Amino acid sequence: MSIGGMLTILMYALAPFMWQLIGGVFIIISVHLFAYLRGYQVTRHHSRFATLCALLIGVTALLWVPWLTHSTLGYVATVFDWIALVGAAIATFVIALIILQPLSFLISLQREA
Repeated sequence: MSIGGMLTILMYALAPFMWQLIGGVFIIISVHLFAYLRGYQVTRHHSRFATLCALLIGVTALLWVPWLTHSTLGYVATVFDWIALVGAAIATFVIALIILQPLSFLISLQREA
């Protein structure tokens, strides 16, 4: 299968969730912009609590991603299925980390004030 074919299949798979994806990107950009205006820098602020919460959210994705796709863990039978599920869990971890790190910075600012 060509890369163009894979991208076509991916676009058809993402089309029903396009508004949710746009809303998620808007939330991420808004949180980062608001935190950046308050002095947040990605390389300086690291919160262990935010990282732990993101890790827990990523692990729970192993359970709710099949439910979200109207499937069950019983259908995850092949190696490729497990790779896709673990990839979804890792992506969920990264997205949660991207959102929770600036939020923890903003919360720490409020505690200092």
